[in-house]
Amino acid sequence: MSELAEAWAALQAAALRGRRIESLFADEPDRLAKLSLDAAGLHLDFSKQSWSREGFGATLDLARAAGVEAARDRLFAGDPVNASENRAALHMALRAPKGADFRAAGIPVSAEVEATRDAVAAFANAVRDGLRLSATGQRFNAVVHIGIGGSDLGPRLVWEALKPLATHRELRFAANVDPGEIAQALAGLNPMRTLVVVVSKTFTTQETLTNAETARAWLRAAMGTAGDAHLCAVSAAPDLARAFGVPADQVFGFRDWVGGRYSLWSAVSLSTVIGLGPQVFDAMLAGAAAMDAHFRSAPLERNAPVLLALAHVFNRNGLGRPIRAVVPYAQRLRLLPAFLQQLEMESNGKRVGACGGPLAQATAAAVFGDAGTNGQHAFFQLLHQGTDVIPVDILAVREATDGDPAAQAKLLANAVAQAEALMVGRPEAEVRAELAGRGLDPAAIDALAPQRTFPGDRPTSFLCLERLDAMSFGALVALYEHKTFVEGVLWGINSFDQWGVELGKTLAGRVLAEWGAGARGPHDPSTADLMRRLGPG
Repeated sequence: MSELAEAWAALQAAALRGRRIESLFADEPDRLAKLSLDAAGLHLDFSKQSWSREGFGATLDLARAAGVEAARDRLFAGDPVNASENRAALHMALRAPKGADFRAAGIPVSAEVEATRDAVAAFANAVRDGLRLSATGQRFNAVVHIGIGGSDLGPRLVWEALKPLATHRELRFAANVDPGEIAQALAGLNPMRTLVVVVSKTFTTQETLTNAETARAWLRAAMGTAGDAHLCAVSAAPDLARAFGVPADQVFGFRDWVGGRYSLWSAVSLSTVIGLGPQVFDAMLAGAAAMDAHFRSAPLERNAPVLLALAHVFNRNGLGRPIRAVVPYAQRLRLLPAFLQQLEMESNGKRVGACGGPLAQATAAAVFGDAGTNGQHAFFQLLHQGTDVIPVDILAVREATDGDPAAQAKLLANAVAQAEALMVGRPEAEVRAELAGRGLDPAAIDALAPQRTFPGDRPTSFLCLERLDAMSFGALVALYEHKTFVEGVLWGINSFDQWGVELGKTLAGRVLAEWGAGARGPHDPSTADLMRRLGPG
C-alpha cells in the first residue's frame, strides 16, 4: 500500500473512532487554541468540527502524503498545474503588489498584469470623473455587465458585497440567455447614458453574445452605429471583440492562465471598478494578496485554506457527508454560496483523476446556502433534525457598516447560537422534563418529545470578519480559492479545467441547428417529444 493510500485509510479509521464534538472540548483542553487561528484579517474557528485530535492529525498526515506543499509551490511558480490544457493557473499574479515577478511557464507576466490594471483604472476613472463621455456628450450614469459563469458570478458578488463603499452609480448584470434577464437589465435605463461591458474569454459564448447583440441593438436603436462607442469588452480574444463593434481602446484582455471562476481579480471586473472606484478594487486585491502570502508560507497545521479544506475532506471522505451548507450572516454576502457552487463544484466535481484514471475517493460536496437569518426560516430545519448530517460554514461580520447596532447584535447572536445549537442539540430527557413540567400526559409526551429532540453533534466552521471592507472581502474569496485547490490536490484531480460543461452546450447547438433546418436527427423518444413540444412552429 502506498503512503497516500495508507494516509487515506488512517483518516477513515480515525473518523470511525470519533466522539461527540462537545465532549472533545473536555478531553482536549487546548482544542480551541489548536483549531482556531487568524489569517489576513480573518478569524477562523474549526474547534466545532467533528475531528478529534487523532482525526485532525490524520488529515495533516494526508496533506503531507498528497504533497500539498509541493503542489502549492508549483502553483505559485507558474507551472502548468492545469495539465489537461497545459496551462498555469496564476490568478495570484492578478492581485500581487507592484513589482512582483510571477511567471507562467517561465514567461514573466507581472508587468503585463500591472499595465492592464493601470489601463482599467484609468478608463474607470475617466468614466467616473466625466472625462470619457457618451456618444451624445453626456456623462454615463449606468453600466450593464454582460457575462456568464465566472464572467458574471465573480463581479456580481464583488458588487453586491462592496457597493455600500461606492458612490451612487447604477450597475446591472445580465447572464442568463433567458431574454427576460437582459430586458430587465436594460429596463428604465437611458441608452444615451449607459455603458455596456461584455465579458467573454473566447467571445464565442452563446449566452453572452446573444445578450450582447440585444444590448447593441438597443444602443443602435437610440444612436445608430454611434452607439457602439458605448460598448466595452473584456476577452482573451480581442480581435473578435473588435469585430463585434467594440472600439479598440475599450477592449481589455486577460491571458488563458486566468480561469473563468478565478478571474474576478482581472479586467473581468471592469464594471465593478467603474462602480466602486479603483481604490476600493485595489484594497480588495491587497486583501487577497495577504491571503496568498499566508497560504504560501504558513505551516500546514496553521494554514487557513489548508485547514478549511481538511475539515471538508474529513466530513466528505471520513464521514461520508456529501452536502455542505454555507451561511453568511451578512446580507451583502448572500451571493457567496452561489459563487462557491461554481468555484468548488466546477473545479472539483470530477470522477477521474488528473492522469485519467478513476478516483478512489469521493470528490466535491454539493454546496448550498443563503444569508442568515433568512436561511434559518428555510433550510435550518434540515440542518438540525434531518436524517443527513450537513456540515456548515458560518460567516459573521462583527461591525455593521450602517443601520441599527441593536439589529446587528441580534444577527450576530443568531450566528453564534446556531453554531452552538448544531453542536449541542437538545436531548430527549430534557424535552420530556419540560413537557412534564407543563402538565402534559405521558401519551402526549411520548408523541411530542422525539419531535422536539435535537440530535446535535453537527459540525461547523466559523469564520469571523471584523468588518466587511474591501480587504477582508478579498482575503475571504482568496481563502476559498486556495481551499478548493488544496482539496483538488488531496483528491488527485485538476481543479482548473471543466470539461463537464461542454457536452450539454454541444448538444444544445445541435438541437438549435435541427430546429433551424426543420429536420430532426436521431434522438431518444423523450428528447424527440420535447423537441416537438418546445421547438419553433
